[in-house]
Amino acid sequence: MESQKVPILLNLAAAVLGALGQYAYKKGGQRLADTALWANYQILLGVLLFCGVMVCFVVGYKLGGRISVVYPFYATTFVWGSLIGLYFEGETFNWSLALGVGLIVAGLAVIAKGSAI
Repeated sequence: MESQKVPILLNLAAAVLGALGQYAYKKGGQRLADTALWANYQILLGVLLFCGVMVCFVVGYKLGGRISVVYPFYATTFVWGSLIGLYFEGETFNWSLALGVGLIVAGLAVIAKGSAI
């Protein structure tokens, strides 16, 4: 069985790119009333970031990543998105956010332990 470390790291990188892409979509979407879609650099940035996500996925699977092990690590997109919201948008941190992030991290720890990465 091939090591899952590099494919997992690629899915973690994809998660960061995906969360940044969502943030770019959010900012670009807020400008659509006065900026044409084709001229909206934030939307274009989001598309490019999601192309990066797909590259990370393909390379990770090419390197022997098992979808049942590596893909769940893309769920950290929700963690990164929460951190982006807190840092860039001033959103509030509350118990439900902490619980959700904690459950994601705990689930990934169980997957990592069970797959003997």
